[in-house]
Amino acid sequence: MTNQIKKVGVIGAGTMGAGIAGQVANAGVEVWLLDLPSEGENVNSLAAKGLERLKDPDMPGLMSKEAESLIRIGNTRDHFHELEDCDWIAEAVVERLDIKQALYQKLNEGCKESTIITSNTSTIPISLLTKGMPKKFCERFAITHFFNPVRFMRLLELVRGEFTRDEVIDTLDLFSEKILGKGVVSCSDTPGFLANRVGVFAIQCALHKAFEYKLSPTEADAFFGRPLGLPKTGVFGLYDLIGIDLMADVVKSLVSILPENDAFHKYSSQIKFMSKMIANGQTGNKNEKGFYKQIGDERQVIDLSNGSYGPHERLKTPLLEEAEKLGSLLLLKTQARMVFIYGMLFQKRSAMLLLWYQRSLMI
Repeated sequence: MTNQIKKVGVIGAGTMGAGIAGQVANAGVEVWLLDLPSEGENVNSLAAKGLERLKDPDMPGLMSKEAESLIRIGNTRDHFHELEDCDWIAEAVVERLDIKQALYQKLNEGCKESTIITSNTSTIPISLLTKGMPKKFCERFAITHFFNPVRFMRLLELVRGEFTRDEVIDTLDLFSEKILGKGVVSCSDTPGFLANRVGVFAIQCALHKAFEYKLSPTEADAFFGRPLGLPKTGVFGLYDLIGIDLMADVVKSLVSILPENDAFHKYSSQIKFMSKMIANGQTGNKNEKGFYKQIGDERQVIDLSNGSYGPHERLKTPLLEEAEKLGSLLLLKTQARMVFIYGMLFQKRSAMLLLWYQRSLMI
């Protein structure tokens, strides 16, 4: 038997947390969106900013004014009691184990026993998230990993732990499929789960190769996109969409979890140029500047040699247009950027074979 979800809490009003809250509201369910309290007049400013992002006309996270009215905003100091009677609480805070575990302790003490609690972590296994927590907490805990933008990306990874009860998984599965409109994929409790185990490896490889071969974001994204059967964002555009700082945390998380001989470590080192971008607040779309930025009607792209921005025009060639239609193998027949493309295809294939082998050992 599954439980009904009539009230939801989301902790963390960043890109993912706000997106989850928006989709819950789109489904006609009341949701509280909480973040840390802020200094100044508006103590709920972080949650308020999350709600505002959902109104972006270029990528709206809300379907109607009615949906917006179902979202209540607050902060974890003054409104934590609103979570007491929630049927489901989704944690979407930063990818730091210590912060998540401290939050779980507080939720365990303050929520009703039937409340389902999940994490939106993209990399951290449940076995680490719930380490030291009571068994009763572990029984109602799972991972619900959404993808950005939450409203439009159908995939949702559902991960159960060793002690997660069947009715918890059944409830999340049913609610996510029937109410939120997601395509749920059950995943094993392994680092990176399914999509990120391959996906983060691939985009990290593309990122490092682009810097190594001194390709501009425009060039790299033109190839590492539709011609390879991937989203048009490419690698640099995808980093902006996810958040450059968030991706840095995801990479650090995988580095700390994966074995020393894992191939991922080859592409996990920090890139100084990007560290400076994060320090300068150039973290991607959420801050309106990253590898790309929009100024009025003009889209600009960063120069990786000096950090300045200049006009961006999508790279179009007959070869790329043909590759979009007929497949990526066309790109290997040319000398231009062949090394970059070959390296990407080889590394992606290797990552997928590695994942298949690892998972075959768990059957």
